[in-house]
Amino acid sequence: MMHRFKFITLVCTLLPFYAHSGGNPDFVKFPESYQQAFTQYDTANRANQTQVAKFYANDIAIASYKKGEEATPGSVVVMEIYETKKDAAGKIISDKEGMFEIEKLAAVAVMEKRSDWDKTFSQENRTGDWGFAVYNPDGTPKSNDLNCVQCHTPLKDQDYLFSFQKLVDFARKN
Repeated sequence: MMHRFKFITLVCTLLPFYAHSGGNPDFVKFPESYQQAFTQYDTANRANQTQVAKFYANDIAIASYKKGEEATPGSVVVMEIYETKKDAAGKIISDKEGMFEIEKLAAVAVMEKRSDWDKTFSQENRTGDWGFAVYNPDGTPKSNDLNCVQCHTPLKDQDYLFSFQKLVDFARKN
């Protein structure tokens, strides 16, 4: 009986960390058919130098940046995260321009901006009005140890986006 109590206590203690790791899929939903409904605005090697990212934005985000404004509520930005191909020695394979070659889709990160978040979605789990979630390629929530808020918060002058300038440039050209 005592072991069962300890196990339940451990699960209750760790569950909040598991549920909110990599954002909060209870509030930031996976945008079904985003590849068809959103516009891809960039592909780049990630700053961690081990992955490739493809970036998508919905029409609301693109229209906001086209007007020279920060993203308005309803904006959604998606980052597909790809594992890279490696040679026999384990070194990442790059093309002539230095872009890593893609092996397979590993995760889909979603940022959604809203001004009317449910009050149970605490401000500590958001950056400004942006909420975050990370999903498996099939759209199910992905368990990971990322802290989206911690990394995006210093980017206030970039509307909290790592790909801000790429998205702004794309929006202004289109």
